[in-house]
Amino acid sequence: MLTDRGSRYAVSGATVTSRAEIDAVLARLKHDKAYAKASHNTWAALLPTGGLKADDGESGAGMVILRMLERSELKDHVVIVTRWYGGKKLGGDRFRRVQDAVRAYLSDQGFAE
Repeated sequence: MLTDRGSRYAVSGATVTSRAEIDAVLARLKHDKAYAKASHNTWAALLPTGGLKADDGESGAGMVILRMLERSELKDHVVIVTRWYGGKKLGGDRFRRVQDAVRAYLSDQGFAE
């Protein structure tokens, strides 16, 4: 878990091959009350049909995740970055924290960005 000025970030992911599978992963994640109450659950995935992303109110964060997945060539996988807002705006640093979370996930999965 990453923290910055009170905001907390977590990253998770799963193998997926369709939008329906992405929705199922998100539903399982949000079944946990902590994640359901999170400020943002941004995500991206590279599927055979192309890249998909969602900002969940964290404007631009889905694209950050998607670009990192493209660079690492991690396909058929959804990566979700969750943020619990800590009360202070982070400005551009919020993208750095999203990148830090995705980098940690990619490293744990054995992929290089």
